[in-house]
Amino acid sequence: MTPVVAETVDPSYELVEPAAARAPILFNSPHSGLVYPRSFVEQARLDLPTLRRSEDSFVDELFRDVVGLGLPFMRAHFPRCYLDLNREPYELDPRMFEGRLPAFANTRSMRVSGGLGTIARIVGESQEIYGRRIPVDDAIERIEALYKPYHRTLRRMMVQMQRAFGVALLVDCHSMPSSNGRDERMRTDIVLGDRYGTSCAPFVTDALERELTRRGYVVVRNKPYAGGFITEHYGNPASGMHAVQIEINRALYMDERSYVPSPRFAQVRADLLAVAQELAGLDPQELAPLRTAAE
Repeated sequence: MTPVVAETVDPSYELVEPAAARAPILFNSPHSGLVYPRSFVEQARLDLPTLRRSEDSFVDELFRDVVGLGLPFMRAHFPRCYLDLNREPYELDPRMFEGRLPAFANTRSMRVSGGLGTIARIVGESQEIYGRRIPVDDAIERIEALYKPYHRTLRRMMVQMQRAFGVALLVDCHSMPSSNGRDERMRTDIVLGDRYGTSCAPFVTDALERELTRRGYVVVRNKPYAGGFITEHYGNPASGMHAVQIEINRALYMDERSYVPSPRFAQVRADLLAVAQELAGLDPQELAPLRTAAE
């Protein structure tokens, strides 16, 4: 798929639900959007290919077939460099904006310091997106019009699944560059992030690692990606809510320079679908919150 420059991003996201839910698992792709607002492209000092450096290119295409397994799938249509859904709603760098930020904005997080807040300052190897400050009202509008509706739907789906099955699992789907910017190729194929065991029952992460490794992938946990805001915010195993992040090395399935799928794309997609099928077959009771002795 190719990026689109449009006046507006409407609809801003897509939720595809199966006719009948098979398991309490929601797959989510928040960073694969390809609809670039024209006003944003005109604001940016970078060209479109450079802005695309932060995309999780084709991740939605890798995972969307899970709907055929009876599992819902959600994705954003706007790009991460325009608005990052995997951040707190107001992780904002005051140096980026013309005007005063709300008093409750988080201006001192590590992600803001690194230029990767809710409204990103950089893409790629620290390339500045904007040539000048942008109006603070612009940032607030993006959050109100895009961020909040997306997360309301994400939360509604998690609650809906928990009511139906007693538990809910969010699989947050991402990709990672194959090098660290110093021409060092990443030897890991897939990183599973469960916030070091705090966002998801080990039962799930174990199953994912087992099934991926069995298909020949090199899998590690939590390093260098333990999971972002979505994993942390929606994962609460004590209440029966679980979240795990999957980061896929882009070199496995695409040409990172030309933004086109590689010959291995179909095999990677088939493998991920098979892993999703195994995950859907697990016993949901394994995700149920542990009861205390007093209960």
